[in-house]
Amino acid sequence: MDELMKIIRERRSIRSFKPDPVPKEHLGKIAEAGLYAASGRGRQAPKIIVVTDKELRDRISDVNRSIGGWEEGFDPFYGAPAILAVIVPKDIPTGIYDGSLTLGNMMLEARALGLGSIWIHRAKEEFEGELGEELLKRAGIEGEYIGIGHLAVGYQACEDPAIPERLPDRVYYIE
Repeated sequence: MDELMKIIRERRSIRSFKPDPVPKEHLGKIAEAGLYAASGRGRQAPKIIVVTDKELRDRISDVNRSIGGWEEGFDPFYGAPAILAVIVPKDIPTGIYDGSLTLGNMMLEARALGLGSIWIHRAKEEFEGELGEELLKRAGIEGEYIGIGHLAVGYQACEDPAIPERLPDRVYYIE
């Protein structure tokens, strides 16, 4: 099996991370993979905000937890020390798709680097509020953006989840 297909097949969502920091070089490679995702009309509209500051990471987690309706103390990022938020300008009609492809590429690169990752939702709601405004300001980004998703990244504190069998009847050929 070729290396890319092996990474695609074995990548799973990880829900337990070690607190060890991820090297900035690795985070840069993950973000770069996202920058090479396909995008509508080649606009390259998605932006990636990489957060490793523990205090800010914990605030993002708390807001995300609140949006999700979980009890205090639950970490929807499962202890991952790094969060990569993907955003797109509000006026890009293909933004959700472009941002989703960005996140997909980043998950695969994280796996290729020996890191675990998981896509976490509720970025849309975060970027509609005060926290989103603060993140944009701190990153030096101007304009109106939609949060597409977060990639929680770190070293796994668990075994790889089992790879489920693929469901039948999902590919159809018309010849």
